[in-house]
Amino acid sequence: MRQIFLLILLFIVGQWLVKGLRRNDARTAQRNGAANDAQANQGARGAAPGAQKRASGSPQLPEPMIRCAECGVHAPKSDSIVIAGQPFCCTAHAQRHASRPTGRDAR
Repeated sequence: MRQIFLLILLFIVGQWLVKGLRRNDARTAQRNGAANDAQANQGARGAAPGAQKRASGSPQLPEPMIRCAECGVHAPKSDSIVIAGQPFCCTAHAQRHASRPTGRDAR
């Protein structure tokens, strides 16, 4: 019976310590975030008022993905290659697609 109470007590103390560490990490992150915001505001003094707030307040949207016309793999739009209006994931796929026969030659 003593061992069960000891285990329960150790569990409660462990949870209390973990919760305290998480709270401490959150405070540290909040302080670091405030320091980074202050540095960013100092760099943006020449910018229009409120421009920095809008830039930092708006969430960063994910980059659009494109589907490769050759293999079908989805790749970030910035990494893709567009040739003749068709997106490709790499230059090798663009070249392979361009070397295919078209029209009557394909028969």
